[in-house]
Amino acid sequence: MTANDAECSRSAVCIKSVVFHIYYHVKIQHASNVLQYMSNIIVSSPVVSFQDCLHQPEIKLESLKDDVRSFLKTSGWERQLQNAVYRELHVQLPPSHPMAPPEHLKEPLAYMRKAQASWEKRVLKSLNSMSTELEVPLARMRSAAEQKELANKWNEMGTDDPDLSRFRPVYAPKDFLEVLISLRNPNHDSSEDVSARSHWGLIQVPVNVRDIPQLRQAYSELNLITGQLGIDDYAHIHPDLFESEHVQIGKKVLVEQDSAAAQQYSRQGCPTGLRADLWALILNSTNQPPDVMHYEQLTAGVIQHALLVDHLIYKDVKLTASNDDYYFVFEDFLYQVLLCFSRDTAVLDHFKYNSATPPKSYIHGKVGDEECAVVYPPNGVIPFHGFSMYVAPLCFLYNEPSKLYSVFREMYTRYFFRLHSISSSPSGIVSLCLQFERLLQTHLPQLFYHLRQIGAQPLRIAFKWMVRGFSGYLSTDQLLLLWDRILGYDSLEVVAVLAAAVFAFRAENLMEVTSLASAEAVLADLSTLKVMPLIQVFLFATSI
Repeated sequence: MTANDAECSRSAVCIKSVVFHIYYHVKIQHASNVLQYMSNIIVSSPVVSFQDCLHQPEIKLESLKDDVRSFLKTSGWERQLQNAVYRELHVQLPPSHPMAPPEHLKEPLAYMRKAQASWEKRVLKSLNSMSTELEVPLARMRSAAEQKELANKWNEMGTDDPDLSRFRPVYAPKDFLEVLISLRNPNHDSSEDVSARSHWGLIQVPVNVRDIPQLRQAYSELNLITGQLGIDDYAHIHPDLFESEHVQIGKKVLVEQDSAAAQQYSRQGCPTGLRADLWALILNSTNQPPDVMHYEQLTAGVIQHALLVDHLIYKDVKLTASNDDYYFVFEDFLYQVLLCFSRDTAVLDHFKYNSATPPKSYIHGKVGDEECAVVYPPNGVIPFHGFSMYVAPLCFLYNEPSKLYSVFREMYTRYFFRLHSISSSPSGIVSLCLQFERLLQTHLPQLFYHLRQIGAQPLRIAFKWMVRGFSGYLSTDQLLLLWDRILGYDSLEVVAVLAAAVFAFRAENLMEVTSLASAEAVLADLSTLKVMPLIQVFLFATSI
């Protein structure tokens, strides 16, 4: 055996020991993902490498497992391993029956799967029709001149003014809402519903959602006597004292680099100066050389090939963020991130736990030949009207494109995808809509009934807020405070709670309106609202 073979053998044993160490911490299905993440850290570490570890004279083959554990701890990689495991525990599928078919792992309810599949066909048909009508190919290689031009203006794409008049969004949130309204469980007898109120709303599916007593228990840290960033007056804690102490704790959390601690910390809000690092830590989003290289490869892919969805991205940014007083300055960043996102095949991994299935198209002239079917766009996500608003708020936190991209991708694959796919997940848009309606029906029945009678169903007004996670409707500082809690509680439930709280706050004015248009006018401007007082009062000061 050569010296090189011996080293390879030792490396193989060492890697197996790392895998053992992963399972030693916690048994998870996605250990390979953790190992891949750790390999990136190991390869890119400027301080020490795994080979350095192996070449230490005190490292013995017979005690290699213990030596590796010790090395991981002393080198700081143990914490990074724990964070990687913590991330996988948040994104992997929940335990299921061993005999459950694969489709049940993505979505257990057959009628939800059927509705999602039908919606996907409709969206893809719309995209293909647009390609045919406008004679724009789904994908093409850019000419050398086009590549050079795009590369030169990569950092100032906002100055470009292409003719987008022919392009239209594939769908808007209101189109998606109509699909959700039509959802029915064929096995459910609605006559068995206990309360007549359950028939008042637009969502008519039997999905379990939490009521206020359950929400109070789940979100106990948001109670009226606990200090919160985002509230001007604290019941028992002087604001300056709380904020100063909270900042110091936040700095300690960042020093420890513990994802679980950062997530718990963000339940009370993240200080402005620490938020970017805390969110990245919670999401285990690194900006190591492999991550930067991946982003650069995606950029090169954008420059080399043009996709039809590029026009949809341009159109969406022009219609939304470019017209927003808070976000118009980030137009260039939005183009860069979203164009790269559309090419990122790593995003396909989230379809393992997403009820959706990535759309496929066929190579030209090979329609119907499954061997020639390819995922389109490469990331499997067709952008819709308002999609760019998932990215826009993050531009306030990250000024480095690769870091911005990394955090956005994690936010999307952990949370945002649930806002535009049909599923029974507690954080899915179906559950959020039902929870919003149930909260209003239960605690503001007169308001709900009044709005229903005048043809102003509350969900028709609130849906556009929820499907965007309130991005573009709240002031940026308030939106970031809301997203702090989404990350802190690892749930989108708080979005539905806030939507109900907004109606409760404007209830007096809403009781006087006589039409949908006037109700929308009362709720047209949310930019002056304070998020945390609204949520606190609705959850903890509402009589039950």
